[in-house]
Amino acid sequence: MTGVAIRVRGQVQGVGFRPFVWQLAQEYGLRGRVWNDAEGVGIEAAGERLDAFIAVLSARAPKLARIDAVEVSAFAGDLPQGFEIAVSRGRGAETCVTPDAATCPDCAGEIRSPGRRQGYAFTNCTHCGPRFTILHGLPYDRAQTTMRAFPMCPDCQAEYADPADRRFHAQPVACPTCGPRLWLEVGEQEMPGDPIALAAARLRAGEIVALKGLGGFHLACDAHNPRSLALLRARKRRPAKPFALMGHLATLDRVAVLTVADRRLLGDPAAPIVLVPSRGALPEDVAPGMTSLGVMLPYTPLHHLLLDAFGGVLVMTSGNLSGEPQVVGNAEAREKLARFADAFLMHDRDIARRLDDSVERSQPPMILRRARGRVPGTLPLPQGFEGPPQVLALGGQKKGAICLLKNGQALLGHHLGDLDDVLCAEEFGKAVTDYAALFDHRPDLVAVDAHPGYRATQAGRAMGLPVAEVFHHHAHLAACLAENGWPLDRGKVAGIILDGTGLGPDGTVWGGELLLGDYLGFERRAWLKPAPLPGGDRAAREPWRNALVRLDQAGLSDWADEHFADRPREVLRHAVAKGINSPISSSAGRLFDAFAAVLGVCPGGVSYEGEAAMRLEAMASRSPDMGVGFDFVAAGPEIDPFSMWHDLRKLLVKGTSVSRIAWFFHAGLAFAFARKARGLVENGDALAVALSGGCFQNAVLHNLTVWALGEVPVLTHRVTPANDGGLALGQAVIAAARVGRRAEIL
Repeated sequence: MTGVAIRVRGQVQGVGFRPFVWQLAQEYGLRGRVWNDAEGVGIEAAGERLDAFIAVLSARAPKLARIDAVEVSAFAGDLPQGFEIAVSRGRGAETCVTPDAATCPDCAGEIRSPGRRQGYAFTNCTHCGPRFTILHGLPYDRAQTTMRAFPMCPDCQAEYADPADRRFHAQPVACPTCGPRLWLEVGEQEMPGDPIALAAARLRAGEIVALKGLGGFHLACDAHNPRSLALLRARKRRPAKPFALMGHLATLDRVAVLTVADRRLLGDPAAPIVLVPSRGALPEDVAPGMTSLGVMLPYTPLHHLLLDAFGGVLVMTSGNLSGEPQVVGNAEAREKLARFADAFLMHDRDIARRLDDSVERSQPPMILRRARGRVPGTLPLPQGFEGPPQVLALGGQKKGAICLLKNGQALLGHHLGDLDDVLCAEEFGKAVTDYAALFDHRPDLVAVDAHPGYRATQAGRAMGLPVAEVFHHHAHLAACLAENGWPLDRGKVAGIILDGTGLGPDGTVWGGELLLGDYLGFERRAWLKPAPLPGGDRAAREPWRNALVRLDQAGLSDWADEHFADRPREVLRHAVAKGINSPISSSAGRLFDAFAAVLGVCPGGVSYEGEAAMRLEAMASRSPDMGVGFDFVAAGPEIDPFSMWHDLRKLLVKGTSVSRIAWFFHAGLAFAFARKARGLVENGDALAVALSGGCFQNAVLHNLTVWALGEVPVLTHRVTPANDGGLALGQAVIAAARVGRRAEIL
């Protein structure tokens, strides 16, 4: 009987793919075998209905699977009489690792029903549960995970060995007899009783509970209790940054406005935090100054059980010291979180790597933080990048993330935080080593940001590999192109790149740019009129500084003196005049800060990155009368906010609402850049417009810009962050394109 060998590539390990193939083979009467190896899943099969079997292999694949390729070739070797699931073969990593997946409906029902797993906080199957957070190496087998410490009992072993069971080869399979255990700890002493019930009682009493999740610890409290919220903010020294919330869908419905798209995203196996409009039903201290909430559904049995027992909405914020990475180990939690938490809900399953929760929007679709549930998913490289070198790209300084190119795929790593922080920088180093080992990655070159002061850049230069330096805003442009599958030789696009700061080729700090370019190069066609950043990095922390220089530029120094009478204005003006620590910048992010400060939004200082801009966005989203926006002077390449400041002063004198004024600002900025970009497409210089940079996390600005571009083709970020979390992807494809072009020339 003629047989075939089938190679299935993609996200096909740890998702129940082998038992799916086994069941399909029974249905189609085939003989043969299936196995896992370093390249994905291998199949050797024979039978009269082979063609039908191959045809449905992709169409009926398990929910968590993602098939990138099915390759079929002739096979004439020996096959067993039946169909068997063979042992894994080889080592190495050419396949995709499955991200952690939220509890499936079957397991969620099982923990609430009579049976041996009723109330068990570590219930999972091939369709859900921990994956990347417990993985030490490939192939994905139990011995390569943190579950190796828990030998299976006979009942779990029977499920694990049965191809017809949904737990067949589910590596984290466990039960109360053989698996991880849960306890509540106070003062390093385990409390007697049901740990879930004890934790819920403490939360209802207004206490703070540190909870060990999939990728690290959370700090939880009652989201309806103002005293608990104030206590958590005081202990964590987090005065204003919004807290994430967790609840069952019915309880979230009472505090947030959830669209069909929101519900779909909340129910995704990735179970991200989703930004949604608030109903105003919770205390202001949950998200001060915001009109939206970050909400998520329970994504582990532990979370389901705790919410069942608690009966409401919980704050579920990262368990860490301000600016540091999330805590993952039990001993580390006792040391670092004792000052925050009144009790600890602990377990004894180790976390192999720390992962924050992903943060996303459904409308417009975007990922703000790519982490748990999304990594280590890969992206196929666009046409023209076939056979590129193995590239390691190290990203930027803020929102660190690395990217690996290999075998036509880009693997964008998880959010690592701000590399200004020493511990985040250490996590960055660990991630480089970890990903290289896990994915058998041997880079031919390393791509870095052109800024010599970035820690990631310095680390790349110290690796002893060829280094490709990439300018910050070119990387943003290329990341958007790559995500959208823009072919290497397709042609140039107009890139509106709006963010905080990044080094430009002219030695100044860019941040409000219109570029014309592709993977291989770019021209700067328009930009926001530059202004000094008085105090350098302090300008990002104290919005009044940006407002002072922008008002001075507009000839409104008297108005600046009125607004900031209690600030050291003349000292700052003297420093600017002398060029002392006042780099010139076209930053759109700093323009947001300046405008917010004039409206009285945290002028003296922000307590977290982007606070002023986020509050300004919230104000704009409240405006019932949208209007057309401020005029920006755009004669020549500079987009000058000069007239905006004068119009703003008149509107404030007239008593115009600040929400309407905030809308005018967003609309004016969007229309000014859109007009320039649209012109490049209309005159044939560009084929489309790409939107990138951290400012496009702002839904108001994003939507206005897309609307202002009209019928012009627009490329946006959907599955990679528009902010610096996507920089490494852009760096990687630019470096690969350069190598390919050199090879063509040679």
